[in-house]
Amino acid sequence: MKASPLALLPLLLFLALFIGSGVYYQTQGVEFAFYQISAPVAILPAIVLALLLGRGALNERIETFIRGVGDNTIITMVIIYLLAGAFASVAKAVGGVDATVALGLNVIPPALVLPGLFVITAFVATSMGTSMGTIAAIAPIAVGLSEATDLSLALTVGTVIGGAMFGDNLSIISDTTIAATRTQGCEMRDKFRMNIKIALPAALLTLVWLFLQGQSGTIAEAGEVELIKVLPYLAVLVLAVSGLNVMLVLFSGIVLAGLVGMSQLPDYNIAQLSKDIYAGYTGMQEILILSMLIGGLGALMKAQGGLEFLAKLIDTLTQRGGAREPSPRAGELSISSAVALTNACTANNTVAIIISGSLAKDIAGRYGVDPRRSASLMDIFSCVVQGLLPYGAQVLLAGSIAKLSPLELVGSVHYCWLLGLVALASILVGFPRSQAANAAAPAKA
Repeated sequence: MKASPLALLPLLLFLALFIGSGVYYQTQGVEFAFYQISAPVAILPAIVLALLLGRGALNERIETFIRGVGDNTIITMVIIYLLAGAFASVAKAVGGVDATVALGLNVIPPALVLPGLFVITAFVATSMGTSMGTIAAIAPIAVGLSEATDLSLALTVGTVIGGAMFGDNLSIISDTTIAATRTQGCEMRDKFRMNIKIALPAALLTLVWLFLQGQSGTIAEAGEVELIKVLPYLAVLVLAVSGLNVMLVLFSGIVLAGLVGMSQLPDYNIAQLSKDIYAGYTGMQEILILSMLIGGLGALMKAQGGLEFLAKLIDTLTQRGGAREPSPRAGELSISSAVALTNACTANNTVAIIISGSLAKDIAGRYGVDPRRSASLMDIFSCVVQGLLPYGAQVLLAGSIAKLSPLELVGSVHYCWLLGLVALASILVGFPRSQAANAAAPAKA
């Protein structure tokens, strides 16, 4: 495959149209500025450009696009979107969200609402191994907490995204962890030990920041606790922690929420349950369409050499220092940059790790970077970028649930910003690296 920087132009066009139009309408004082030209529409010119830039028969280019749309990862996300939307819709309709919020506000002091929300989300995500399923389950509760307090909606939902990315990064059953350890050739437990030295300080800083942000939170009235209406959420959390497939978890939540509604609400029946499920489906329409189109666009850019260009660019930059003694710091920065740039182009952290895995392993070998450290950095920076992408699945899902612009959320995902800063500081200071290098030294002798 021939590397081509032109293959990245469609992505730049999409970002220019989506973000540029939102900024323009915002300066004009238009309400819902970033919804004037929706992302699924803004991406259409980019897809056309990608098709025009491709080589070979037009039908072959279209087939490449269709394969990207129907990629296994994309279709899995689409099903999760639908089930998440249905669960959120039914649980809210039967009073589950209000009951769960009331329970939380009666148990947790107002100043600890945000730190508590982060800890719960992080625990669930680490147990489930999926940020998407975690956000689907907990984001509606964050919306309810914002409505019951004077805390910012973007802040509460951003806290959930941050906690979800914490778990996605550290969970031993996460796709990103599996991909990172396999491509770098190290054990999951070793990667976890290296990873936690960076993730834990970032999480502690996040908790302090959220405590300071939430101190001003006030609760007008906590509301009455109805434990039976909290049951669907408790069941979802327990099933998720038990390791059950996220799709089965969400489906079970839908069924249980429906049963609670029919037993507690006099007018709630099968017909109303069906309407609520379908309403949840329609609420996910925008993110569903955009995810599929981004999958197709990513496949075209990959086929045309855009990702290969990024890989060679990073490789060239790392080799420029070849005359000097190889520096592990330079290697770590290169590995982090490679996975971050790839993630920005693919909008999928697992795919980004798989694509840049071989390059990262080569860089690690040439610059003396321990495989455990390499795997840790790949996972960290892919999760940092994924949690901050306004067109990434996690931010889009949370934005759809909260009815917020993705760009409004990005600035409130404090954990991802702090994780990125702590990871960069660890590279510059070399805190975990010296131990890893010493451990690896005997094997090289």
